[in-house]
Amino acid sequence: MEGCLRVGQPAPDFNATAVIDQEFKTIKLSDYRGQYVVIFFYPLDFTFVCPTEITAFSDRFSEFKEVGTQVLGISVDSEFSHLAWIQTDRKSGGVGDLNYPLVSDIKKEISTAYNVLDPDAGVALRGLFIIDKDGIIQQSTINNLSFGRNVDEVLRTLKAIQYVQAHPDEVCPQGWQPGDKTMVPDPVKSKVYFSAV
Repeated sequence: MEGCLRVGQPAPDFNATAVIDQEFKTIKLSDYRGQYVVIFFYPLDFTFVCPTEITAFSDRFSEFKEVGTQVLGISVDSEFSHLAWIQTDRKSGGVGDLNYPLVSDIKKEISTAYNVLDPDAGVALRGLFIIDKDGIIQQSTINNLSFGRNVDEVLRTLKAIQYVQAHPDEVCPQGWQPGDKTMVPDPVKSKVYFSAV
């Protein structure tokens, strides 16, 4: 994999076909400017770990929507494969109706731009990016193919990003959840936090 996409850089825009409410629509990442966006890449439709992630994000989509965030799932499959998978019941290995778009990266341009394409396997690794309202990458993780991600941790991280962007004089310690204490990144003022834990 060439190039290095880093936190703090603009997220590469893309124009691609997605399946939304069982219809094909052309979307661009820039369509969502002004919202937070969680993009997650997964290897292939009709596989094993992938549906557990895809349905988990769909089942929790209202929690993302509550905090002004759009979710986009992306794989190197065609939009036709996405549609067939959505039209397949979960008990039969499908994902059923989803609450967010599944994007086709059939030309592998998006996964290449985000530096998650595994050239040997020809599929995307499990990359996840949290992009802020200005289109800047605030968080990225990349898992290997054989283990899935945790929606709770994605939501926790997203809320921490939103908190510190709204409160630029504060930082969130490890495991921070909304309502927990934050700290001031200052050698003296940070002692207020440390003295209370």
